[in-house]
Amino acid sequence: MNAQRRFEPGSGHSDDLWVFAYGSLMWRPGFDFAEQVPARLIGEHRALCVYSFDHRGTPERPGLVLGLDRGGACRGIAFRVAASRREATIAYLRGREQTTHVYREVMRSVWLNDDARRRVGALAYVVDRGHVQYAGRLTIAEQVRYVRQGHGRSGHNRDYVLSTVRSIEAQGFRDPKLHLLAEFLRDDTPERG
Repeated sequence: MNAQRRFEPGSGHSDDLWVFAYGSLMWRPGFDFAEQVPARLIGEHRALCVYSFDHRGTPERPGLVLGLDRGGACRGIAFRVAASRREATIAYLRGREQTTHVYREVMRSVWLNDDARRRVGALAYVVDRGHVQYAGRLTIAEQVRYVRQGHGRSGHNRDYVLSTVRSIEAQGFRDPKLHLLAEFLRDDTPERG
């Protein structure tokens, strides 16, 4: 069962923090962590369903980035952050992930793919379907067009997609929809904005 509550960090919280990564956080977490474990989240799936107006695009020429959208399951990485780094990590993630508030910051149950097959509560960023940047389900042709044009303060959208695919492959699995998009992008030269 997914925990559906909004994430509240609570001042002085003494527990370690788990963070579920499914996109760029897998290959560029940007925060100190004590452990990383392959993990699975049930109830939401990885989808290229967010127009990027900042990191990988602009409002005039949006790119596309990943979000957790309802239904299915998602394989990714769970990072364990020491309790002493909890507040700093949450502040960093909010600055990175919440620039336009397209995500809901929530706790979700994730299953760790370790020897004990533990279930932990992890901080996750789930797309807000009511936000103007929610792209919904786009055709592969539409995805290719947005990704090819996208360029923002974090670089080319194409690089974001291909880096995510490489990270998924390094974990030993495939994401069929993302891999199909990557095939269309591999031989492209990123468009210059």
